[in-house]
Amino acid sequence: MAELKLRGINKSFGSVPVLHGINLDIADGEFVVFVGPSGCGKSTLLRTISGLEEPSAGQVLIGGEDVTEFDPSERGVAMVFQSYALYPHMTVEQNLGFGLRMGGMPREQVAVRVAEAARTLELNDLLDRKPRQLSGGQRQRVAIGRAIVRQPKAFLFDEPLSNLDAELRVQMRIEIAKLHQELGATMVYVTHDQVEAMTLADKIVVLRAGRIEQQGSPIELYDNPDNIFVAGFIGSPRMNFLAANVVASDGQTVTLQPVDFDGSPVVVRTRGTTAKVGDTVTMGIRPEHFLDAGGTVLTATAQVVEQLGGVSYVYATGRNGAKITVQQKGHSAIPAGAQVNVGIDPAACLAFDAAGQRL
Repeated sequence: MAELKLRGINKSFGSVPVLHGINLDIADGEFVVFVGPSGCGKSTLLRTISGLEEPSAGQVLIGGEDVTEFDPSERGVAMVFQSYALYPHMTVEQNLGFGLRMGGMPREQVAVRVAEAARTLELNDLLDRKPRQLSGGQRQRVAIGRAIVRQPKAFLFDEPLSNLDAELRVQMRIEIAKLHQELGATMVYVTHDQVEAMTLADKIVVLRAGRIEQQGSPIELYDNPDNIFVAGFIGSPRMNFLAANVVASDGQTVTLQPVDFDGSPVVVRTRGTTAKVGDTVTMGIRPEHFLDAGGTVLTATAQVVEQLGGVSYVYATGRNGAKITVQQKGHSAIPAGAQVNVGIDPAACLAFDAAGQRL
């Protein structure tokens, strides 16, 4: 296995810039997930690491070696794509060993590696089947096994679960997490699904418009986002954002009065960034951080209530069409159209300035 380093990576397609000065360190054995909206450059960045795309500027280092000019086959990485790309006329066993055989590896050694991969991914009972006889999850395991037999320095996953249904996605997430624990391998994983990112990653890298907005552990990004974009992207349902006026500020806290909801002011701790009395800022609070009682009270009107069994979601509105989502444990007793009085824990609130940066 090996560490990965990206230094000043830029990429343009013609006159259109896609990646802008990407600098990133991925430790040996680390599981890193690239997330972001469609078109943010996450797949292009992964393909640049693999060698399938050549950077317009910058360096790719794997295991301390500059591989920027290396062909994909020379970089010691293995890539798993969204499409399984299995040979339909070959059995699972033949698909697993095909790349090794084409590389001239002795038959006995190929058999050993295929057997190891089949054991790791629980494919032993499927080795004689062809892809058409497999489920989507089984096909994806074969595609991952084809990467494992190469014993690469790093695994690169490009949205590998996108073709699976919801139940299989959960199952495969667990299997990929177990695989990382067993192999201790360096893994880089691209997804637009922040749930996958939160459950799989040691480190999440949030991309927007070809730039890194923030990187850190899942909990770090969840609890301490640097800006509104990261705060809204990480977490499901997304964070609530409420317009608020600053009614007091002491350099360490700001006292905010929501604009579109009735309620008392909320004292929010900042990172030391000052905001002036009279400024209009954005207050962020996650759906699960509303309280049934106590704290600062906010009043809204329930529009829709989703009963999901273990939790319920109340979608409510204030003035000017402002919306909030409130999570409640168990079954909600709030009917649609009712007035909702919910508490706010000030310690769970965040504040963002007019540019969307964290105060």
